[in-house]
Amino acid sequence: MKVVILGGGFGTRLSEETDVLPKPMVEIGGRPILWHIMKIYSYWGFNDFIILTGYKSHIIKDFFINYYTRYSDITIDMSANSVEIHRHRTEPWRVTALYTGQDTFTGGRLAMAKEALGGERFMLTYGDGVSDVDLNALLKTHIESGKIATLTAIQPSGKYGAITIGENNTIESFNEKPDGDNAWINGGFFVMEPSVFEYIQKGKSVILEREPLESLARHGALGAYKHNGFWKSMDTLRDKNELSQIWINGDAPWALWERK
Repeated sequence: MKVVILGGGFGTRLSEETDVLPKPMVEIGGRPILWHIMKIYSYWGFNDFIILTGYKSHIIKDFFINYYTRYSDITIDMSANSVEIHRHRTEPWRVTALYTGQDTFTGGRLAMAKEALGGERFMLTYGDGVSDVDLNALLKTHIESGKIATLTAIQPSGKYGAITIGENNTIESFNEKPDGDNAWINGGFFVMEPSVFEYIQKGKSVILEREPLESLARHGALGAYKHNGFWKSMDTLRDKNELSQIWINGDAPWALWERK
């Protein structure tokens, strides 16, 4: 199953870092947060990625093109014009980077990935959030629900867009910026059927979290997988520093691969 990662935004609230890097390439513990996200999926057996790029997309592409030598031990013999690789450090990933425009919103980016997904069920997440979510349980919940899309619902302490969950974990409403704390909110980590594209119009200005998800909710076609574990998005420099400190402390809840 393919995993789509939204990685093309400007990350304006993290401008201290994103003036020179696309947001998914901002580092946590010496590795881009994009790497952390992909390691989460890889831990659960999902290794086929489509990254929807935009702002400074060349930096994301260069990272994967040079990944093999970046994280391997090498000897460079400049007089012989040769490179010897001693220890291979790589991942079982297949990575497709799709350029979806610098100013395109989330729905427009996803619409541009339709052909690459080949009419199959897929996973989707944002390029700035980590979690210890059980992706196999998420997938099982989605399949059993018969919904067109299922999102991971979490309860952070701050104010975010909220969703109302009714019987059988059906989302009854989707509101991007309501009042109130401790509501269930959209934490990303979606599973979607190919029919979701019937709800997503093409166009740079289409925002996934507005009409597409709101319409799915109105039609009873949007489900929720409730996750009570760790989740955090990297929206600001403070968030970045908090995630970095968690990683430095050696107890990052999302680093499930470290506990194999």
